[in-house]
Amino acid sequence: MTDRLNPYFQVGVDVMDQPCLVIGGSRGGEGRSSRLLDAGARLTVVSPSLTPTLQSWRDEGRLTHLSRAFREDDLRGMFVVINTVEGDDQLAGEVYGIALRDRILVNSFDRPGLSNFGMPALVDPGHLRLAISTSNASPGLARRLREDLEHLFDEEFVRYLSQLGRVRAHLKKVAAGDDGRFEILHSLVADFRLNGSIHYPAGWRQRVADLLSRRKPSESETGSAR
Repeated sequence: MTDRLNPYFQVGVDVMDQPCLVIGGSRGGEGRSSRLLDAGARLTVVSPSLTPTLQSWRDEGRLTHLSRAFREDDLRGMFVVINTVEGDDQLAGEVYGIALRDRILVNSFDRPGLSNFGMPALVDPGHLRLAISTSNASPGLARRLREDLEHLFDEEFVRYLSQLGRVRAHLKKVAAGDDGRFEILHSLVADFRLNGSIHYPAGWRQRVADLLSRRKPSESETGSAR
């Protein structure tokens, strides 16, 4: 794996009924678990503790909980593993090494260099799936984009897209082979437009220039400051 920007070829992975493992029961683990469950994965979470939401999913039988620290044999037979434990380089390296050896898809929450797939920020109102990635340049910006787009794609959009799907399915039944079907469907989206503007932080260019001009103190400078 590499830490260079834009390392990924964007694809979707079908995890329906596939065994998947999440390491860590914090909010990060909860978020990744939610996405796997929504995609139909057979989920196991290994962690000494769980968030209240993860506990409720466990109690509902939606996931299997191993109430302890990670062990190597937890990866046996897994299709995907996501390590959400932050700040533990030893664990991240161990999980990554085992996953590569056993040909398992692996993602490390805060170590993109110890991952062989990425999880972009996801906007998913209704049937829409819109993935946002800054290619590791700024995960914080990806989160802000996701938050703003979630507000933009409101309940009216969800209803609109749902009804488009119903019409498309209906026309397949009643107008099979009809050349006019495309024109009908096109007419329902022809006037759809997504309008917006971008607001940048005040003085961002100068702030970035100032930060990039900083240099690491030399040993003599750090020694004299003691």
